[in-house]
Parts: sequence; structure tokens; C-alpha cells
Amino acid sequence: MSTTTPTLPVAFVAKIVAADGKAEELSALLTGAVELANQETGTIVWFAVRSDENTFWIFDAFPDTAARETHANGDIVAALGANSHLLGAPPEINAADVLAVKLP
Repeated sequence: MSTTTPTLPVAFVAKIVAADGKAEELSALLTGAVELANQETGTIVWFAVRSDENTFWIFDAFPDTAARETHANGDIVAALGANSHLLGAPPEINAADVLAVKLP
């Protein structure tokens, strides 16, 4: 199913870079974070991906800004903060508007 009228109009796109020698630990943290995302009723889609050895991305989308703000103050962001020793730089977290959607 695809649409140009998003049912998930808002999102976050985050770039996360691992500290030297910490990429596998960060990978494990992000892999496990899907369990936290599954507990968030307002987080409709959540992806953690890796684009190179040390660079990770999270993309998540929400039905409204309230759900996005709830996520921003939730357990995944807290887990990243509690494990800042794994990060080579502060995460670049950008709020975004979803322009189009393709979902099953």
C-alpha cells in the first residue's frame, strides 16, 4: 500500500556514530531497542539501520506530534543517554515531516 497522503505525517531521522571500538556494542543496543519501540503505542514504524562500520540511523514515524514528543522523552532516548560512552558524538536527531508512505 502506498499513498501520497501520509497516515504517519511526522517522524524522526537520527544519525548515531559509534565511538572508536564501540560499534558492536552500539549495534547490540540498537538491536535490542526494538523491544522498547514495540512498547510505544504511538511509534508506528521504527527502523535501526547501519550504513557503515560506525554509522547508524534510526527512522521512526508517528501519527501525530504528541506521539513523536512522547517518543522523544521515552526509553530509547534515555538508553542512548545512559550509554553515551558508546557514542563518538552526540546523536543528530532531526524532526521530519513524512511526504509519502509505502507500507504493506
